Amino acid sequence: MLPKIDVPIYTVKLLSTGKPVRFRPFTVKEEKLFLMTNETDDVKAILETTKQVLNNCILDEVDIENLPMFDIENIFLNIRARSVSEIIKLNYKCNNIITDEKGEDSKCDNLVNVELNVLEIKPEENNQHDKKIVISENVGIVMKYPSFKLFENVNLSDNPNSIIETALKCIDYIYDKDNIYYSKDIPKQELDEFIDSLQSKDLEKIKKFFETMPKLKKQVHFKCKKCEYEENINVEGIESFFV
Repeated sequence: MLPKIDVPIYTVKLLSTGKPVRFRPFTVKEEKLFLMTNETDDVKAILETTKQVLNNCILDEVDIENLPMFDIENIFLNIRARSVSEIIKLNYKCNNIITDEKGEDSKCDNLVNVELNVLEIKPEENNQHDKKIVISENVGIVMKYPSFKLFENVNLSDNPNSIIETALKCIDYIYDKDNIYYSKDIPKQELDEFIDSLQSKDLEKIKKFFETMPKLKKQVHFKCKKCEYEENINVEGIESFFV
């Protein structure tokens, strides 16, 4: 019988709860999943592979599908750093417009390599972020973060219907001066009617909750050696680190 290979065990804290979670680096088994997914830009495929890798590598009982997306990204980056390298090499095309001697414009299109240390990526917190949405003096909503499962199934876009659909799934509870009403106990039709009764300003408050919630983000400096154009690029979203 062939010998078993010992693998190191690491720990990362969930950003949402502070709870430590143990994980192992990914192996050839998970590497095969990455190789297949790297051939596509399909975000859903990337999310599915991420879920499989996390389920394989996390050693404690964790409900992956119900973790907030920023926790998913943080765990994934830590596993990636311990499995391959802390440094990710990103490739960007220079979009600078160059005017030639004839006065004609064209894109530079030079490929620029940018290195990023994933362990330096920290959650960005917005001091205007609030889970509590005040509707009136006596009525309000307390939100919960969209889960990984929700990201797999709902498009968080500027489409009003998408925002409403997502908001419905992210209501933790509604309160008035006398009671708390948990969304899991409220019939969907009643929740729909409640959301439909909100004013536009209330919808903007809900939209702000999503826009300002914690996210993993890192600014990297881009400089093109060909045309010397430079700018700072914000790198965020798990698909950006999926290399």
